[in-house]
Amino acid sequence: MVTLIKTTNDGRRLEVSGLAILLDGKLEAFELVELKDHPRLAAILAVEPHATHLAGRVVLTLEEAQRAKLALAAAEAEVIASPAAIEERFRLASMRRACSEGIE
Repeated sequence: MVTLIKTTNDGRRLEVSGLAILLDGKLEAFELVELKDHPRLAAILAVEPHATHLAGRVVLTLEEAQRAKLALAAAEAEVIASPAAIEERFRLASMRRACSEGIE
């Protein structure tokens, strides 16, 4: 499922698809960064005063960031519940147990 987060000023679409954030169909980021943690906070706010988060190079408002977070959380829940993901977690747990018991 693809969720549109925003359309940039130059017409490119920022979307969440699965666990990725895409800009015009190309990978932009896997997570959002709160702007308060960014080293160039003042410069970004000078250009985009309503920005609260970044998705790669793209600034987001609080509403856009919340929409992106919800879409990413839904995709993560879907992945975690998949039979392949469950099987992989069991495989990794079994390997960790074997290693802790000295079995290689």
